[in-house]
Formats: sequence, C-alpha cells, structure tokens
Amino acid sequence: MPAPPSTPPTTSGMVPTKQEKMMRLGILTGGGDVPGLNPCIRAVALSADDRGWDVVGFRRGWQGLLDIDPDDPASIAANTVALGRERVRGLDRLGGTILHTSRCDPRTAKGGDRTPHVMHVLERLGIDVMITLGGDGTLRFSAHLDSLGVPVISIPKTMDNDVNGTDYCIGFSTAVTRSVAAINALRTTTESHERIAVVELFGRRSGETALLAGFLAQVDRTVIAEVPADLDALLPLLARDKATNPANYAVLVVSEGASLVGGAAADLSSSATARDDVGVGHRIARAIETAGGGGTVLQELAYLMRAGEPDALDRMVGLAFGALAVQLIERRETGRMVTLTSGNYCHVPANSVLQGAKHVDVDRLYDRDQYRARLKSVEGMPMFLY
Repeated sequence: MPAPPSTPPTTSGMVPTKQEKMMRLGILTGGGDVPGLNPCIRAVALSADDRGWDVVGFRRGWQGLLDIDPDDPASIAANTVALGRERVRGLDRLGGTILHTSRCDPRTAKGGDRTPHVMHVLERLGIDVMITLGGDGTLRFSAHLDSLGVPVISIPKTMDNDVNGTDYCIGFSTAVTRSVAAINALRTTTESHERIAVVELFGRRSGETALLAGFLAQVDRTVIAEVPADLDALLPLLARDKATNPANYAVLVVSEGASLVGGAAADLSSSATARDDVGVGHRIARAIETAGGGGTVLQELAYLMRAGEPDALDRMVGLAFGALAVQLIERRETGRMVTLTSGNYCHVPANSVLQGAKHVDVDRLYDRDQYRARLKSVEGMPMFLY
C-alpha cells in the first residue's frame, strides 16, 4: 500500500500559544449552498466543545462580518450565532447551511476594499481562528487573510468539485447522485414520447459533475464545459443514437458552461430573438428541433442538484473535514486547507486555491469526437478519477 501523502507541520500562520485560556473559533459558509455544510458545522462545534472552546457562527458568509459594527450589540446579535452543543443537535441530517450564505468578497465590496474592517471585527470579537467553508471565491479571501497574519482554516465545498488543491469538495457526491437519479427518471417520459432529452447541469468552469453524472447514468452523449461542442457533429450523433435505440429515444447531458460551435450554432445566433439569453441546454434543444431531430425533453436540474439532505459520502466528508479543522487548530497549525488527496484526509497551504484552476483532464477522461467519458483504465486512479 502506498504511504499517505505527507503533510509536514507549518509555522506560517501559527496560532499563538493560548492553551492557558479558552479558544474562540469563528465559522462561516460562503458561496452557493451544498449538502454537507451542516454536518461540517456540527463537527466543528462538537469538536470545539470537547475541548472547552467557543464557536461563533457568522451569518451570510463574509457579508455578515461586513454588516457588524463591533460597537453595536444589535448588529453583532443580528449577524452571529453561538454554536453550542444543543444548537447543532441534528444538523448532520439537514441540507443547506443554518448560517445562510452570500457571494461576497470584502476586497470588492461597496466602498472599496473592506479587508481592514473584517480584521477589526475579528479582533474586537476575540476570534482566535476563522474556519471558512466555501468554494473558490470564499477561500481566496481566506488565503488573503492568511497572508495578512489572520489564523484561518479553509474547508473546500462546491458541487462542481473545482477547488484547486483537493481531490474532493463537500457537496459533489450529492450533486452527482441527484443528477443520476433525475436523468434516469427522465428516461420514462423521454421514451414514452420518443424524444431526445437534454439535461443541463450546473458547472460553469468545470464539467466534472456532468462528466460523471453522464457516465454513471450511461447517457448517449455528454457535453462538458472544457470542450466546445460542434453542433454539426453532435446533432447527427444524437439522431443516430435515437434511431438505433429500439425505444427510439436518446439522452444528452450538458454542463451549463459549455460553448457551441459549428454552422448550426451560427444559425442559432443569426436567428437570435429577445429570449436568447437562455442557457446552453435551451440552445441545443432548439437546434435539435430545427434540424428535424423531432421533439425534445429539456430539463435544467439547477438548484435541485444542491437541494435536500446530504448523501452518505457528503455527510461523512463534512463530519471528517470539520473534525480535522479543529485538530489542526489544537496543534496550532493554521493557514491550511483540509483536503482529500488520493483517498486520504490531508491538508495543504490555504493559498493552494490560488495556484491554478481545476478542470477535467480531457485527454485522459473524455472523447472529444464522440462526446463521451473515456475510461480506458482505472487502475491507480482515485475514486473520483482525478
């Protein structure tokens, strides 16, 4: 068995020795909600309580800190919540986030860079370490705070699974599970009406969710965000899939961030109407019908992918990430992001999120010509392929 990746202790961002006094942790969730956030919040609160520490939840992500006036008790009460043992009872069974969320980067807030205000609030409220649950945007600001000497622990979450530095983000498994179930459920209607189903999934920059959901649901074709779809090639493939299926239907999965090329795509653009601000799924469905491919069943799964309670994997990862965050703080190791790497719970520098963008390994995992997942060999690959 290969040894787990080594994660040597860091001195950067180290928390001052405060074992003689009670620690006070802050926690927030930012960006889009995903199932698994509440189990993570619960794990942080219980792990901290076991050590006699306090946990303060900040509402609505970084926006909550911007809305706090440390000299105004009412604003503090409106934007924070004490996360004691009783407050987090049963959270592991709930989707979403009890702390609510927002898409806010204090560096680009109204009135200019408000990073100094965030740091002032944390100091005045006596927060020793901030634990931040978020995607690329939320965790980039966490890395910024770390560079300024603020102790932080980052926890990656996004159903697109596109945070650089970790193989897995909270919310991804549930999103794929929801998508596969919905795609397979749509088969009954699509077959009954002998149509082509076009299922659009979230994924602006990364097509991993669409790639895996399409593969696991064994759909006919999958279009991902990383590879422009040539409609002149894709539409005949779908027509052939439908014609060669004894039930006379076909299924296409597409990432919301996919782009279209080819003559058929140009024809769509030239016949644009006032309603052509619709998504890529709508455009492909219209192209299929315009090309004489028959009727379509168009479904944007959208928020249903991130709604409801977490599946078993996201519940487990949320609980484990939360516990690991507190363990790192106990060891006085901050400026870290907890990760899953090759199946092992690990941690990397918080600024790893700044070091690149995570995308599907197209050459290894995708057939550009056939618009399908390509898995020639899985030996040695991690559970989620990369």
